[in-house]
Amino acid sequence: MNLKSERRGIHVDQSELLCKKGCGYYGNPAWQGFCSKCWREEYHKARQKQIQEDWELAERLQREEEEAYASSQSTQGAQSLTFSKFEEKKTNEKTRKVTTVKKFFTASSRAGAKKVSPEKVEKAMDQIEKYIMTRQYKYVFCPETTDDEKKDLAVQKRIRALHWVTPQMLCVPVNEEIPEVSDLVVKAITDIIEMDSKRVPRDKLACITKCSKHIFNAIKITKNEPASADDFLPTLIYIVLKGNPPRLQSNIQYITRFCNPSRLMTGEDGYYFTNLCCAVAFIEKLDAQSLNLSQEDFDRFMTGQTSPKKQEAESFSPDVCLGVKQMYKNLDLLSQLNERQERIVSEAKKLEKDLIDWTDGITKEVQDIVEKYPLEIKPKGQALAAIDSENVENDKLPPPLQPQVYAG
Repeated sequence: MNLKSERRGIHVDQSELLCKKGCGYYGNPAWQGFCSKCWREEYHKARQKQIQEDWELAERLQREEEEAYASSQSTQGAQSLTFSKFEEKKTNEKTRKVTTVKKFFTASSRAGAKKVSPEKVEKAMDQIEKYIMTRQYKYVFCPETTDDEKKDLAVQKRIRALHWVTPQMLCVPVNEEIPEVSDLVVKAITDIIEMDSKRVPRDKLACITKCSKHIFNAIKITKNEPASADDFLPTLIYIVLKGNPPRLQSNIQYITRFCNPSRLMTGEDGYYFTNLCCAVAFIEKLDAQSLNLSQEDFDRFMTGQTSPKKQEAESFSPDVCLGVKQMYKNLDLLSQLNERQERIVSEAKKLEKDLIDWTDGITKEVQDIVEKYPLEIKPKGQALAAIDSENVENDKLPPPLQPQVYAG
């Protein structure tokens, strides 16, 4: 897709999206900044270089085998004829193996004995890809050695902050008031979200293709004419913002790493995938100028102080239907309730933190007092004996009185 055409309403930094080779087409971050054509050329150059290196390696191995054989022949000239024939046979077998390796890396060997149609090769590659990636999915998707998860969270947070972006700001040529168009938009969002549930890279790529075709059909029905590339990219950006697909960056990286390169470099699958990468890059760098807004309005929308829908409701004329006015009033109330809920949650978290800090402070003060004034418990004293009980152990007391009997 040529970027020399003017972007409708969207200010894209074309220097960051153009191919690194300077051909004037889109560059895909998944292809190191090259477009599909230039990436294919670079891929073939690298492939030819690898073949040449393998060829040189095979020739070097053959020379070493020949030198080793010549050396063994000179030192073992006195051996028997039977043994010499055995060595000759062994050397010939090694030479034949080296020649076979050399032929394997030549272009003629691929198109020589076995003539297989490209369709069968592509089908076989798809089956191998499906078999391997289905079983290795949990190990290779979003591995811990990469920062894919961190990028996923950043993109998801960014899209949530841009929930207020309207189709008019992006110059999206889609009229969702048309029932058929609205259904296609819902299908496109469903397809881009469903991409995360697939395991095979080809299936994930198919979800992007289906989503893109729904977008083209929605534009075609709205405009009553075929959609152009300048209409497609803004609409794809709007679909991504509205759908907020889960683990978007991880899925893009997974397709880039493990999908059949021929699919990404040729055909409509590669074209749609390139546009999705450009849409994500645009969302990450979206600013006030990109949406034809002032910096003040952009900051107010980003912080949630107001929304474009609220401004549109205030500018209604008296002839507008009461139902539409009531709908926007309800939306305004919901927005206020959302802000109030976020404020309450923030204050509740602050209160929870204060309670935890207060509890920790009281506990520390009690511990300090206990350490400073330790509690000493004295042993119990000896119990006192009853006055009228026999006290044989104490000799200082007088003997008890005895009753006396007087004669009358």
